[in-house]
Amino acid sequence: MSTIPTDATIDITDVVCPITFVKVKVALEDLADGQRLLVHLNEGEPIENVPRSLKDEGHKVLSVNRNDDGTYDLVVEKGGLSA
Repeated sequence: MSTIPTDATIDITDVVCPITFVKVKVALEDLADGQRLLVHLNEGEPIENVPRSLKDEGHKVLSVNRNDDGTYDLVVEKGGLSA
């Protein structure tokens, strides 16, 4: 679990690409610029694609931590380019 304070959390371990990024994007829409979202996601395509897509959209990936069960926790800060 991340030690960076977050404003919201989303668990996308039950969905597959490309829906993973869609779910994260929708969750970010509820946040103001500068707020942080903790994303719990699976290894493989989600951890390869979601951080890259977030950066492409102008968001800042602050941390990516691998959990003991093979899942990941990613903290992203909403950027101003996504509005």
